[in-house]
Order: sequence, then structure tokens, then C-alpha cells
Amino acid sequence: MKIAIASPVYPLSVTHALAEMEKLTMDAAGQGASIICFPETFIPGYPLKTDDPYQAPDKQELESALETACKTALRYQIAIILPMDWYSESGLQNVAQVISASGEWLGFQAKVQLDPSEDHIWVPGTERRLFETGGLKFGISICHEGFRYPETVRWAAVNGAHIVFHPHFAGSDISGRKPEQWGSMEQPYYEKAMMMRALENTIYFASANYTTKFPESASSIIAPDGGLMAHQPYGLPGALVAEIDLSKATGLLAKRWKMA
Repeated sequence: MKIAIASPVYPLSVTHALAEMEKLTMDAAGQGASIICFPETFIPGYPLKTDDPYQAPDKQELESALETACKTALRYQIAIILPMDWYSESGLQNVAQVISASGEWLGFQAKVQLDPSEDHIWVPGTERRLFETGGLKFGISICHEGFRYPETVRWAAVNGAHIVFHPHFAGSDISGRKPEQWGSMEQPYYEKAMMMRALENTIYFASANYTTKFPESASSIIAPDGGLMAHQPYGLPGALVAEIDLSKATGLLAKRWKMA
């Protein structure tokens, strides 16, 4: 089957984000992808570092955005992983909503392991979930979780996931450097971590990042042997599509884990 990873520009508003979502979803579906994953909190956009207090999004606007995403999935017959802010019983959370190709909302994975800088923005989730659509079993590990808490990926692999999707945000439109080579030692460790999450679990790992002027990682799809299958060119928005072979996602190394 084919999967897609979205590399959108940073959204200027929820309306802008929804327009980008439809454009990239249509592109991915046109290339035959069965599912597309967007970056971390794409709606309303990952909180940028400013001196101003975080302005929580409107609850009704978020709910309306999810309804629009469900209609988009149905229109293009493609499953969508849409990370966004979401109000739960415990408070505002950083989640990844999962929508089937028939437009059915399947639930969400909340970010359990928050970065210390996020403690004042969101409340953490408390459980991990697996999802299935079109024969594809997958887990979701959000940004900091997949980079610094490999247990979040291993849990999914041990429980039968073929792939873990990894929506994240790493980069800036203000300052930094533009990478020239994927996985370079001159870059942050993020792309190397992507390789390890696949290799150490013998599953696919698909990581979605925003397109910024100074990215710290590329949206990438990693094979179960840790090899890079494809990555989105730095600084270029688009939908990255790759074909995966579910029979290669054995989870062999993860399932040999001695939980002592």
C-alpha cells in the first residue's frame, strides 16, 4: 500500500490550515496513497516561541475543523491523521485525530510525554492506542515522544503495529540553517532518531514535519531495516508518497524484548 506524509507551510489560521489540508490530501490521494499524516498540532499550528501567553483556540472552531476533515477524507477516499489541539475532560490536549477513508472518526492519540516547555500549554494524555484502517495497523508517537521516549514506539510495535506515524515540529522561519544532506552529522539528531525507531522495532516509521525556511528535520519515511525510503526536500511543501510492504514490518526485534 502507499502512505503519504504531509509537509505543509505553517498555517496562518485554521481556515488556512484546512485549505492546505485539502490540497495535500487531494495530492496524496491522486498518487494512490491510502493514508496521509500531517505535522504536530497542524490545527491551529504548533505554538511558536513568543513572549506572549498562549492563546487557547476556540473549542467550536476545533470541532468544526474536525468535521471538515472527515468530509475531506470521504471526498478523496483516504484516511487522515490530523494533529490538533483538542479539549478533553482533563483539559486542552495535543492530539492526533484519526479519520478513516470513509470519513469515520476513529478516535485520537493524545501526547502523553510532553516536552517540559509544553507543560503550561497542554495536559498530558494517559494511554496509548493502536488504530487500523485498510489492513494497516499503526500507532502514533507525537514529536518529543518519538525522539526521546522510544518506549512509545516500542509499545505500538509489540502490540502489532506495522508502522508508527510521528507528527512533529522542528525548525524555524526566523533563524537557523538549511540542511543540505539528510542525516548529516552537522544537523540535530532528529533524523538519526527516526532511523533508530524503525530499526530497533523492525517496523516502518513515518515522520511528518512542517515546511520552514530553516528546518531541523525532513518529513521522512523509514523502512523496517532502518534505511531511508524517502524524504521531502528541505523547504519544499508537498505530500511525500511511498509504497510500503506490510510483510516486512514483522516487529521482530520489538517482540523479542524481555520486559524485565
